[in-house]
Amino acid sequence: MNLPLFRVQDDPGPDFNRLLASSRVAPSPIDGALDPHDYRHGTTCVAIRFADGVLLAGDRRATSGNLISHRTLEKVFPADRHSGVAIAGAAGPAIEMVKLFQLQLEHYEKVEGTALSLEGKANQLSQMIRGNLPMAMQGLVVVPIFAGFDLTRGEGRLYEFDVTGGRYEEADHASTGSGGLHASTVVKLGYRQGMDVGDVTELAVEALFEAADEDSATGGPDPIRGIYPIVATITADGYTRISDDDLAAHTQALIARRQGN
Repeated sequence: MNLPLFRVQDDPGPDFNRLLASSRVAPSPIDGALDPHDYRHGTTCVAIRFADGVLLAGDRRATSGNLISHRTLEKVFPADRHSGVAIAGAAGPAIEMVKLFQLQLEHYEKVEGTALSLEGKANQLSQMIRGNLPMAMQGLVVVPIFAGFDLTRGEGRLYEFDVTGGRYEEADHASTGSGGLHASTVVKLGYRQGMDVGDVTELAVEALFEAADEDSATGGPDPIRGIYPIVATITADGYTRISDDDLAAHTQALIARRQGN
């Protein structure tokens, strides 16, 4: 194949895809983002520190474009006994990433005879997000939250990430997903140091409730179908998922307060 030559006005410059089009060669598969209607997208998740550790919470809705594709998606997972991950973004790659992350942590513990440090776990997840960057450039973005109980320090810790794998430890709370801004505002206004598990669960339920009220991609509680957020705490005793009965009680209390106002 001869080197293509262009007139000045037709020069594609540094744009490789434009070069392919000018040369009448089929465009690269990375020529644009995927249609959001072709895959499921999950949001919104929050993480909040409290007196005994850290809490992770996520709504249950998955969307495909403007359609609700799933109402009971799991977005909060245990990574190992003392850490967990909450996912936002393209649901398929995110769940696959979590499963691989769980396997890597288990493999490390079996080989080394001890669990990886909490910061080491955050670094490992950061590398996995960085490895997903080519897919993220096509629209399959995965941006989780990682949280856990640091047995060395005796306290809960939480980490946010960006799409390039950047890892950022937050002091008190974090959020991700399309409703993350609304949820984060509620948490910021209601958060105080030394909250107990009941108070922090109530705050997380309210944060997701408000996010669902403002963001169509975030699912609110659905008492008719018995669908409530996934909420889990991570303390020195390990990862514990809060029951739907407890979340239903918190939701009913929140609705009662709103009706009273």
